[in-house]
Amino acid sequence: MKKTLKFVAVFAAAALAFGAAPAATASTPTKACLALDTGGVDDKSFNASAWSGAQAAAKADKNVTVKYLAAAADADYAPNIKKLVDEKCNIIVGVGFLINNAIVAAAKANPTVSFAIVDQDGEDHGADGSVYPGTKFANLKGIQFSTNESAFQAGYVAAGVSKTGKVATYGGLNIPPVTIFMDGFAKGVAHYNKAKGKSVTVLGWDIAKKDGTFVGGFSDSAKALQISKNFEQQGADVIFPVAGGLGGATAGNSLTSKKSVVIWVDTDGYVAAPQYKKVLLTSVVKGVGTSVQAVIKDQADGKFSATGYNGNLKNAGTFLAPYHDLIRMVPTKLRTEVTKLGADIRNGKVSAK
Repeated sequence: MKKTLKFVAVFAAAALAFGAAPAATASTPTKACLALDTGGVDDKSFNASAWSGAQAAAKADKNVTVKYLAAAADADYAPNIKKLVDEKCNIIVGVGFLINNAIVAAAKANPTVSFAIVDQDGEDHGADGSVYPGTKFANLKGIQFSTNESAFQAGYVAAGVSKTGKVATYGGLNIPPVTIFMDGFAKGVAHYNKAKGKSVTVLGWDIAKKDGTFVGGFSDSAKALQISKNFEQQGADVIFPVAGGLGGATAGNSLTSKKSVVIWVDTDGYVAAPQYKKVLLTSVVKGVGTSVQAVIKDQADGKFSATGYNGNLKNAGTFLAPYHDLIRMVPTKLRTEVTKLGADIRNGKVSAK
C-alpha cells in the first residue's frame, strides 16, 4: 500500500480541477470498486494510478471502502463487473478504453448503481461503435483526458535535447487513449522543427496516416524490448513508450545500452518507477488517480453526476512532470520554451490537435 500511495502526490496538482478537496467524513457509507484493465494493479501506469486514487479516497473518508478486480484478459471485463455489482458496490469504476462496452451494459442493467469509465465517454455507441452521438446514462460518468497537450510539450523537449535528430514513440494498442499521446508527441516535434528550422525525425508514428508501431497489447515485454532496440538501431536517442508498464522494458534497455533516454507515460515515472530514474527525461502525466478519487468522493457525498470530465492542461488534468535528475540535459532556454508552450496551449494560442 505504501508503494501505491506514492502516486497520490503526483495527482495533487490536479485535484481542484475535478472538485473540492476530500472531506474528512462522508455522510454515506460507500463501497467503491475498480474493474482494472489487463495491465495489472502494479503497472506503474494507469491501473496503478486509479488504485492509488481509490486508496486516497478511502484514506480521506472513513466511510469509504475500496477494492479492485484485475483482468487477466479482455474476456474478464464483464464477469468482473458483474462480481462487483453482486458484491453491492455503490460505485464501480472501469479503468481503460476497452472496458467501455462492459460498463455500458452494466449501467443499463443496474440503474441504481453508479458507474464511471476511464478513457471513454461512457456512452452507448451501438454494437459496432459507429453511433454518434451515443446514448447517455444518468448513472455513468465518462472520464477522458486531452493528453495530446502535455505530449505536445514532451515532443518539443524531446526534439530539443536529441543529439541524433531522431526520436521515437510506440504504443500498446492502436486505440484512441494511446494514439492521442503519440500524435501529440509527433506534433510537438513538428512544432519544434517549424520554430527552429530543424528536421528532427519521429519514428513509430505517422501523423498523416494516423498509424505507427504497436506492441499489440500491454503485456508483451519481449516485443516492447525489441521495438526499443530497433529504434536505437535506427538512431533514436529519446523514446516515448505509450504502453503502460511496458515502458519498463524500454527504460531497462536504455539503462543497459546508454543510447537513449525515456519519456514515461501516465504517471511521473521518477516516482512510480524510481529504478529507471537515471534514464527518465520527463513524464506525460494523466490524472487518473485524481479523477477516480474525485468521483468516489462525489458518490460518498451524494453528489454523483454523469456529466463527463475532460482533464487537460488548463485544469491540470494532464501535465508534463519535472525533469528531475536529467534537468541538465534540458538547457534553461529550452525549459523556458516548453513552459511557455504549455501556457500557449492553455490559452489557445497554440493547438496541440
